[in-house]
Amino acid sequence: MNQMKMLHREYRVDRTRIGFIKFIFEAYEGIAVITTLDARTGHVRMAIAPDLAQEAFRIIADLQKDFEFHAL
Repeated sequence: MNQMKMLHREYRVDRTRIGFIKFIFEAYEGIAVITTLDARTGHVRMAIAPDLAQEAFRIIADLQKDFEFHAL
């Protein structure tokens, strides 16, 4: 089985929006998986499918218009 390497990126997000962010990416099946590293500070890690990275980054750019979503 050929297993693809995921791209890993960490972000600081509005901690009150972590559930919303997870929900958004779950709605786009297979684009990314969000893991909360520190809920208190809004520190999350995204495992992004490489062939869908551009789409994931477009979603992130849209979310950044509405609330804190900064690359670490």
